[in-house]
Parts: sequence; structure tokens; C-alpha cells
Amino acid sequence: MTAPLKAVEKSGDIAAVMRDIGVRARAAGRALALAAAADKNRALAAMAAAIRQSTPAILAANAEDIAEARAGGATPAFVDRLMLDDKRVAAMVDGIEVVGALADPVGTVSDSWTRPNGLRIERVRVPLGVVGVVYESRPNVTADAGSLCLKAGNAVILRGGSESFRSARAIHAALATGLRTAGLPADAIQLVPTRDRAAVGLMLAGLDGAIDVIVPRGGKGLVARVQAEARVPVFAHLDGNCHVYVDKAADLDMAKRIVLNAKMRRTGVCGAAETLLVDRAAAQADLAPLVKMLLDAGCEVRGDRDTQPVDARVKTASEEDWSTEFLDAIIAVKVVEGVDGAIAHINRHGSHHTEAIVTEDATAAERFMARVDAAIVMHNSSTQFADGGEFGMGAEIGISTGKLPPRGPVGAEQLTSYKYVVRGTGQLRP
Repeated sequence: MTAPLKAVEKSGDIAAVMRDIGVRARAAGRALALAAAADKNRALAAMAAAIRQSTPAILAANAEDIAEARAGGATPAFVDRLMLDDKRVAAMVDGIEVVGALADPVGTVSDSWTRPNGLRIERVRVPLGVVGVVYESRPNVTADAGSLCLKAGNAVILRGGSESFRSARAIHAALATGLRTAGLPADAIQLVPTRDRAAVGLMLAGLDGAIDVIVPRGGKGLVARVQAEARVPVFAHLDGNCHVYVDKAADLDMAKRIVLNAKMRRTGVCGAAETLLVDRAAAQADLAPLVKMLLDAGCEVRGDRDTQPVDARVKTASEEDWSTEFLDAIIAVKVVEGVDGAIAHINRHGSHHTEAIVTEDATAAERFMARVDAAIVMHNSSTQFADGGEFGMGAEIGISTGKLPPRGPVGAEQLTSYKYVVRGTGQLRP
């Protein structure tokens, strides 16, 4: 079992506690790497059942976190990211069950071939080992990361944000119950038992070789620290400065629905649209209805010189706004010169996360999706579909925005590596 929070903070020996966590995670990871798919699926089912049964305790813990956040002056968008309710807890359960129903990636042969000398070579998926996840305000990451790492045969060390500490502990307790019920090591999913930021530094250093990869899930400050200090590979989840481009060939009614959902469904998620781009050829007909719709929905609009005259409520956009992830009911709006203007703006200001085009012109759509530099590109759909659950992965650890794989939603399959298995009949190299 993980050491209690008070004991860790009282002793002050966070380094010793973290080293112990690393040792136990490494041992649990070796056991999970050999676990049968049926055993892992049984544990996932037990974890889902334990969270369902623990819903009152999870919500009570979350209510304490919410009260503390509000007392500290948290914004409504921040509180929304932190908040759990019956529906969101049920979604966590559903996600774990979907992960359980997925094919086990471990042991999958992704390619095979036979050499002229008779050697048979296979590329086989294997677990990464121990994954370290550092995240901020979203308590559901505890369940998402725990279930995905388990499915991929990895142990995981979770360091949640101080603002969601109570919620994460309650969720983790349910996950540990599920692991024990299924006879798998509870140390396979460990939660760092302190809010002290020193624990993050120790994880980034690799815990004496225990951690194989770090996944940061949070704002620019967290990701910048991870990238600067990490001594192990990082699956970078950068900010979600997502765009929706409304082309001259867009259906206006569809564009209005997509833009409203992309911005206002949940303003605090990484897939929320932060900039609306409108084709100059469509601006006369489409710009005013789109801007007025957003304003009437309670969204602050910051526009360029072409957008400001549309409505007196539009504020002046600054240069900084084009590169900002607002995570709030704020959107920047700009008129651009066609699809190429949209591509140029996105490639300059975007964060390589998720970008969408609304158009009935298939050629324009293909040009946009081929030339925009992003992990996810979309045609005629809301950017808020940028989510591992919506991609059929059950959940995600994050959206990896780097160029090296994995890129996009990081699910169970993306949490594996591979090795080559070579079978011979006595061949010798001449």
C-alpha cells in the first residue's frame, strides 16, 4: 500500500518514499508484462465495479477539492475541469470497461517476414515497463491512465495535481481494490502520496531508472518543466490551441453547429476551439451570424480588423491571442484568404493538436488536412472529438503533439513498444 500523505509530509523524506514507489512499480511492471490478457481484463472489470461502488466516496472527496478551489479563486473553467458528478464518474467506469473489451496489444505481431537464409523475423509489441504520469486538475486521468497502462502491461506511477488530490486518492483506492480482487499487484497503479512538488522532480529524474517514460498532462508551465528537466523519454501533451476554419464552400447551418460545439460544449478541455478562421470569400454572408451566435451564447469574441465592425461587443484581438489556449469562454476570430491563408495561420500559431475545416468542397478539405501540421485534422466535425474515448480507445493518457510516435490520442496500443523475435534453424553468418 502507498504510504499515507501525513506520514510522508511529517517525515520529510520524500526521496526515500519515492524510491520505494519506484522499486515496487518496477517489480509490479515485470509481473504485469507476463500477465495473461484474461487476468488483466478481470482486473479492469473489478476496477470498474469498485469505482461504481465508490461513487459516493469519490464525489464527497471531489466536493472538498471543489470547495478548496473556489475558496482559492479558481475560474469557472478550472472548476469545470476539476468537477466530478454522477455522469462523469459513470463515464470513467464506461471508459475502463471499453478498455477491457479492447484487444490486448501485448504480444501482437505487427509485421513478419522470412529472409532468404530462412530466418523468420517478427516485430512483436511489448510493454514499456513503468510509466510516470504527471497531471493537474483532471481527476479522471487517474482512472484513464491506470486502466490504459494496465491493459498495455505497464505499471504506472501517478502524480496528480494538488487541487485534485482528494479526488485522485478516492479514485485510486477503488483501482487498488480492483487489482487486489483480481489477484494482480496493487503496486501496478501507484499514486504519489504527497502534494510536494519535489516528488515531480524525482519522477522526472527517473527514480533511479525505475521510470521508462513520462507523460505530462497539464498546462504550459507543467509541460515546460517536464521537457526541461526530464531525464527519461517524454510523451508531450502540449496546449490545445485548436482552430475551426469555415471555408467559402461551408454549409452555414453546419458551420454554426460545429463552431458552437467546438467552443462552448466544454471550454476547459484541450480539444476546445480557441480560434475561428473565416474565408474572406464567405465573410460577408457567414461572419456576422457566426460571431453573433458565439456572443449570444456567452462567449467573448476577440476579432481582427475585419471582425470588429460585425458587432459592437467584439473586442480587439491582440497578436498574443492568436497563440493562446484560453480554456475559457473566449475565442479569437480572424478573416483569412482562403484555405491557404487558414493553413498558413494555423501552422504559424497552432500547437499541433487538433484542427478542423468546415466545407462541402472535398478538394479544399483534402488540401487542408494534408498541409496542416497537427496530430489530428478534421473535416466537418467538432474539435471536441479529439479524445481517446471518442476514437474508440476507451480512454487516453493524453494527446501527444510531437512529431515522433505516438502522435495523437495515447491509448493502450500507444503505450507499448516492440522487439524483434528471430527464429532460426541453425543459421550462421558467413
